[in-house]
Amino acid sequence: MDHAEALLIGGRAGVGKTTVGWEVSALLRAAQVAHAVIDGDFMGAVHPAPPEDPRRADITARNLAAVWANYAELDYRRLVYTNTASVLDMAAPMFRRAMGDGVRLIRVLLTATDDTAERRLTGRELGSELEHEVRAGRRKARLLDKDAPPDVVRVVTDGRTVIDIATEVVAATGWGADVPAATTAPAAAAD
Repeated sequence: MDHAEALLIGGRAGVGKTTVGWEVSALLRAAQVAHAVIDGDFMGAVHPAPPEDPRRADITARNLAAVWANYAELDYRRLVYTNTASVLDMAAPMFRRAMGDGVRLIRVLLTATDDTAERRLTGRELGSELEHEVRAGRRKARLLDKDAPPDVVRVVTDGRTVIDIATEVVAATGWGADVPAATTAPAAAAD
C-alpha cells in the first residue's frame, strides 16, 4: 500500500471512542494489520490556548503532522485516530495536510443515548469535570448528528460489548478479512 489511510472514530464524550479505538487496535494486531494509534485529545492539550489559535486547531494539526511523519518514516500507512469531531468535513484538511492529499479517510461516528453517555461519564469523570462533560457531550452529540457527512458510518454503542462495536468499526475499514469475529472472546458490555 503506497497511500495512507485513516480510520477516524468520532462521537460525543462518554460514547467510548478511546476504549473502542484501543479494541480496534487489538483486533488489528490479532490480524497482523500494521497501524498506528493516536488519541486526538492529546494533540492539542495545552493551556492556555495559544492566542493566535484559541480553538487549538493549528497546534493539533502541527502535532498530528509531526507524529504522523515519524510513523510514515517507519512505513506505517494506517492510522486509528480518535477525537470527538474528527469525522466532520472541517477536520478532513488537517488529515490531508498531515498524511498527504491521497489519504483515504474512513469516518465512523459512535453514538449513544444521553442516559448511556451520562452513565459512562459518571463512572469515568472522578474529578471536577463531570457536569461540564455531560453538558458539552449533549451539545456535541446534536452537532455531530446534524453535521456528520452522509459517508460517515454510524455505529450505535448502547448495550453492546466493546469487542462487538470494534468489530463493526474494523469491518468499515476493509483492512483485513482475518480480523477475529466479535464472538471469539467474551467481554463486558460497553455500558
